[in-house]
Amino acid sequence: MNLSFTKQIMRTVMGLLEIPVVTVLLLLMAASVVIIGSFLVEIFTERRRMKEKIPVFVTEIEGQGVEAQKSRIADSGLLGRQKDALKALLDQAHMPADARESLAKQLLYEEEVHYRRIVAVTDMVVRIAPMFGLLGTLIPLGPGLMALSQGDTATLAQSLTTAFDTTAAGLVAAAVCFVVGAFRKRWYDGYAAGLETIMEILLSGMKEADGKGNVALKKEV
Repeated sequence: MNLSFTKQIMRTVMGLLEIPVVTVLLLLMAASVVIIGSFLVEIFTERRRMKEKIPVFVTEIEGQGVEAQKSRIADSGLLGRQKDALKALLDQAHMPADARESLAKQLLYEEEVHYRRIVAVTDMVVRIAPMFGLLGTLIPLGPGLMALSQGDTATLAQSLTTAFDTTAAGLVAAAVCFVVGAFRKRWYDGYAAGLETIMEILLSGMKEADGKGNVALKKEV
């Protein structure tokens, strides 16, 4: 196969990819705007309502009966998801100790999966946005260099503008999602740790009520 013909095929394929690459970058930019919006909503809803200090809270509920613990949890400043998980555990206080511990692990796992799914979106944008930005930079440079050799400065300027715009779009989308993802990971780690601590206290109290001594909930990773 003729080398020039092979190069022409490659150039044609790359040219056909330009519109899809730019489209993906626009979608990633739109996704980053949505992510910023959801991040701000999270700050002014969940974060502002999360006013419970876990060390103080566990001290207050330790040694209380199940109904008293349910009431304190319902009136607490914990997140709604945390309250639901703790209520689900307390509702099964009559179960055997091993079953309660398994339930607690399952509830913790479900919380981790929920938050992992949210973080996975920002992580994906952080990874692929720079890649598509680089593609959007390199693809127009071929025609731009050809235009330069022919003295066509208008086509060259258009190619360079597209190249720079796509680079900026990819980097902006990645930077936004990186910052949002960093904050969320720290928050969600704190949520999970707090929920696990409270569950350990609840399980310990249930064990004492059963007359079997204390046991700590060991989180499975």
